[in-house]
Order: sequence, then structure tokens, then C-alpha cells
Amino acid sequence: MRSTQLAFHPGSDKPDQTGVAWDDDFDSWTAPFVMAAINTKVVRRSHALAGLPYGDHFGYDESQLCDSRAKALLSAGGLGTVMAGTFFAPTRALLKKLLPDPGEGPDESKRENGFFEFWTHGSDGSDHLRVKVTGQRDPGYGATSRMLAQAALCLAQDSLSVGGGIWTPASAMGDALLRRLPGVDIHFKVVED
Repeated sequence: MRSTQLAFHPGSDKPDQTGVAWDDDFDSWTAPFVMAAINTKVVRRSHALAGLPYGDHFGYDESQLCDSRAKALLSAGGLGTVMAGTFFAPTRALLKKLLPDPGEGPDESKRENGFFEFWTHGSDGSDHLRVKVTGQRDPGYGATSRMLAQAALCLAQDSLSVGGGIWTPASAMGDALLRRLPGVDIHFKVVED
């Protein structure tokens, strides 16, 4: 029996941001983004499943843009405090009292009137591309449920080129999902290249 091992270069990625940092691409202070620990891994996995279309030195990170260094420090400190509080029983009990219970979220008005906006900036050193992603409704409840429904419809109704296995949304559904999302108020727009 013969065994084959695939070798992947580690790329130019670094650990997820934990403090404040200045971002030259956006001319802005940044703080850690709560979902980065999950999102960065999904993006990197999508890149690998697609056959490394951006090269084996592709890097990806996420952070939250802040209006000032003070706001970045407050955001990073708040997130760090909450995360640290989950490690100890007394503070974990206090957090349970302060935070919403599972299944408890924003009321209907907040879900319907919420929105999100995020930016992505890509560069290969000489060429740059910036895309703005916007969505209507609360990002955690209204927009996410719509994205999940469109992903389910995509899997059930669209002709996809993947078979079984474990895929990311981008690697399994790609352009088919992108075509569906504007119908539920989630838009991708190139704003600078």
C-alpha cells in the first residue's frame, strides 16, 4: 500500500489579532473581531479546497475598523474581558446573568431594522481590490437566517460541481450562492481596484 502526503506551505498568515493595530489599507485603527477566529479558518480552507488560486503564500485576517485608537482600545479591552471571564466559574456565572440566554435575542424591530457593512481589501503587492459587503436586517439573526436559507436552496436546486464531503460555502456553492444573495438584501460591490 502506498501513502501520499500533500505538502502545504504555511502561507503568510499570522495568528488572529488580539490587540489594537493600525491598518494602512484602511487608514484606520482596528480591534479584534469576535468572529475572526472562525471566519479566517473558513476562508483559508476555501482557498485550499479551490486549489490555492491566490498562491501558496495567500494570507487572510479580519479585524474591526474603529474611528479612533481609544475606541479600538475599548473594543479590544471589552472583548478580552468577556473572553477572560469565560475561563473562571465566578465570572462565568456573572456573565450568564448579564448576557442573553440561548434563544433570546433582539426583538423583532431590531432584527428587521438592523444592518451590517464590511469591507475586504485584497492585494498581491502591486494590484489592489476593495469590495464592500452590505446586508439588511440584524446580522446575527435576520441576515444570517436568510443566508442559510439561500445556501439550502442552492444545495437543493442549483447544479453544483462538488460531490460529497466537507466543503465550505464558497468552495461548494461559490457563484451560485453569490447570485442568490442579492435577492435577500445581501450585496457585494467592487468599490476600488
